Amino acid sequence: MATSTERMTLRGRRPFDRFADLGLKSLTMLAAIITLITIVEIAYQIIDGARPSIEEFGLGFLTSTVWNPVTSNFGAGTFLFGTVMTSGIALFIATPLGIAIGLYLSELAPRGVRGLIGSLVELLAAIPSVVLGLWGILVLGPVLQEHIQPWLHDWLGFIPLFGDSYYASGLFTAGVILSIMVLPIVASISRDLFLAVPNELEEGALALGATRWEMVRGVVLSSARPGIAAAVILGLGRALGEAIAVTQVIGGATAINVSLFPPADTLASRIAAQFQGATSDMQVASLFYLAVILLIIGLVANLLAQWIVRRFEYQSGGLA
Repeated sequence: MATSTERMTLRGRRPFDRFADLGLKSLTMLAAIITLITIVEIAYQIIDGARPSIEEFGLGFLTSTVWNPVTSNFGAGTFLFGTVMTSGIALFIATPLGIAIGLYLSELAPRGVRGLIGSLVELLAAIPSVVLGLWGILVLGPVLQEHIQPWLHDWLGFIPLFGDSYYASGLFTAGVILSIMVLPIVASISRDLFLAVPNELEEGALALGATRWEMVRGVVLSSARPGIAAAVILGLGRALGEAIAVTQVIGGATAINVSLFPPADTLASRIAAQFQGATSDMQVASLFYLAVILLIIGLVANLLAQWIVRRFEYQSGGLA
């Protein structure tokens, strides 16, 4: 039991503690309310701006491949295609590389190398997207056009995705640029996840005779699956919303091609490229409509990430 002195101390601090608790609760509630209001306001303004286009084109806007400011006929089909393809290319390249980098930094790299390579990887995230876009125009695009795209066609040309026409600016170049922007996100989060796996589990697996690869596959990757899934979805969100770098290297074409190499466009890139120079109210409304679609895709991606994480946690808890 508390002594009389302790009771007096608690009694003397109780009003301040109550005030501090009330202040903390009020401050955090205010922050949450401000965040909610901001999200609702953004969504309202975007939907309100898109209303004329929604009323004019309806859901047919999603499948139409026409974008003609002269005739005020607009559709998002080509941009949806470009968004899905560039994001898919980015995740296809960045996910295995990011996980591999995370494993190397957490499990294999010497201590003196971990900090250096980790800092260099994270430095990629600090490079402005416009700088990456310029590098894509001057260096990456020509290299892909002259070397990588012909090599892919020579080895995988039987797949229609790898055609025989090569472009410095196009869907494939934009996807590679996005993979560079997504890579540090996946790599940094993966590294932190792998480092968080208890050493006792790893050492126990090795003591039982598991090889290093079996330990990584059965302990490290298994324990970090929910976080890896969330990291990939977070990278997807970055890929979906990136505009400037993609605008610089994708070519801005309103066409759907079977091949990955020709110029194309994405939702975010089209908004960034044409919003300031829109020539009619309907074009502005259609750009807002593109923003609504992008907002919904981002929301669905985040909800999917949360569902994946909770699903893995549910299974790992032995409840499935």
